Amino acid sequence: MQEETDWITQAKEGNQRAFRSLYDANVAALYRFLRQFTSRSGDVDEWVQRAFVKAFQGLASFDGRSRFSTWLHTLAINEMRMDLRRARILPFVPNEETEGLAGEPADFEWHLTMKSWMSDLDETKRAVFVLYEVEGYSHAEIGSMLGIAESSSRTYLARAKRYLQSRWIEEKPHG
Repeated sequence: MQEETDWITQAKEGNQRAFRSLYDANVAALYRFLRQFTSRSGDVDEWVQRAFVKAFQGLASFDGRSRFSTWLHTLAINEMRMDLRRARILPFVPNEETEGLAGEPADFEWHLTMKSWMSDLDETKRAVFVLYEVEGYSHAEIGSMLGIAESSSRTYLARAKRYLQSRWIEEKPHG
């Protein structure tokens, strides 16, 4: 954490290596997060790059009250939302990619099933679920990123879990 604070301070002073360190430390998680919302990797690449450009341009205004990654995710979410509104496309289209999956066919099938169920969630429930369960953010951080109350983040998460659990109960083998 201190290392990140140092990078931020140095990047604010114009140190390109420090900003590159911030980029390297955050790009994979940001990309992985945004992949939850679309199967089109070109869109994700664009959102990630625009988020980092905005972060670099606005770094002087970053006050450190939240983690850098929280601020960066907020910028990326805003970029994604603007594009989705402009294009009027639904986020998250399940795809056949197997990246990160175990080699077992059952794992792949389960992965596609879970992605399909998640695609049924509205954008906010899905975002809260991924930010909390996958990325490990707190409800306060999620609220800040998505522009919702902390209590709303908890409610969205509970509703998303309840929906996913009900789908699992419906789909599990009986017998």
